[in-house]
Amino acid sequence: MVGTGGYLTLLISGAFTGYLTGGYLTDRLGRKKNIALFALLSAVSVLAYTHIPAGANTLLLLLGFPLGFCMSAIFSGFGSFLAELYPTAVRGTGQGLTYNTGRAVGAVFPTLVGFLAEGWGVGGALVFGAVGYGLAVLALLGLPETRGRELA
Repeated sequence: MVGTGGYLTLLISGAFTGYLTGGYLTDRLGRKKNIALFALLSAVSVLAYTHIPAGANTLLLLLGFPLGFCMSAIFSGFGSFLAELYPTAVRGTGQGLTYNTGRAVGAVFPTLVGFLAEGWGVGGALVFGAVGYGLAVLALLGLPETRGRELA
């Protein structure tokens, strides 16, 4: 791995900045728009990784910041969005079940990408991750915007 410490520094710095920015934009743009925006940008970041030429170590390093930023900015709004989707009587159950079901399904993907990389190459397997962001945007189409909505 090329400069793992430097790569992680950029990735984690991007993630921290992404969380802060995503939280702000969740309130400014709305929950759905924030998630859709950063899902799209995350997919672009992942696809950018698939086009890095061999030996372009500096580019690999520098793409860590935008990748961390975009991927983490999505999660800033999840808590509020999921809580606002459910009525008070089932809010904790609904939020916990939804969030953790997503985590359980998402836990399969790193392993799947590892298996796919053997046959498709790492770039081909990473495209599968970008498709996941597209599916997230499609799922948003069936959900209401909850920004500013009175909780029931």
